[in-house]
Amino acid sequence: MRIRLPFLKSPPSVSVIRLSGMIGTQGRAVLNDATMGPVIEKAFAKGKPAAVALEINSPGGSPVQSSLIGARIRRLSEEKNIPVIAFVEDVAASGGYWLAAAADEIYADPSSVVGSIGVISASFGVHEFIREHGVERRVYTAGQSKSMLDPFRPENPEDVARLKVLLEDIHENFIDHVKTRRAGKLPEGQDLFTGEIWLAKRAAELGLIDGIGHLKPLLKDRFGDKVRMRRYGVKRGLLSRFGVQMMQDAVQGIEERAAFARFGL
Repeated sequence: MRIRLPFLKSPPSVSVIRLSGMIGTQGRAVLNDATMGPVIEKAFAKGKPAAVALEINSPGGSPVQSSLIGARIRRLSEEKNIPVIAFVEDVAASGGYWLAAAADEIYADPSSVVGSIGVISASFGVHEFIREHGVERRVYTAGQSKSMLDPFRPENPEDVARLKVLLEDIHENFIDHVKTRRAGKLPEGQDLFTGEIWLAKRAAELGLIDGIGHLKPLLKDRFGDKVRMRRYGVKRGLLSRFGVQMMQDAVQGIEERAAFARFGL
């Protein structure tokens, strides 16, 4: 049993949340609000932390899940008056940067990749392949746009136009988020929202991050050498490592590896 003496002041503590991997909607191998929500809530609530630190290593993913996680972090930060500091590891790109921008300050390693403030939709077309192999595609819909962008049919220019409108609208949401969170730090008259990426030093010059720094040294410098770091993350049970879940995680791992590879990682 730990006895607390009233005249002895406990050293400050910082909750550390790890946000690593693809941002998506399914499985425990990806970041989403359903799995990370309880972790984030606990990190803000337990032990009255002096700050919450985010360890971010993500190439992005779902814009909705990025927004949900980021909004939860902002709500708790404002409700409990707890500052949030993000630390980028290999990459905080696209949705990964959305999460970083939810913090009050962002720091990164000199070789960290930051940015990719854009939206992408990727698919494929196999209508020629199935035609050559004698496969007939049969689709019946109620609503002319219900089969929009069906990869087994020739591309329809009207479908592409509709998709581009959706992508532009999501992009505007992303831009608004960054401009709001980095208000007063971004240079005037420079387009940072083209999907381009930068290393940390250049990102700092552009106002996308606040500087070069690593988690432990910066937290010790700010809160003292005796600062305690409480780590929070999703815990996986033994049974979840087997069967269907194991197969799902393997597939997600391949997709995640491909996503990181886009940034040379």
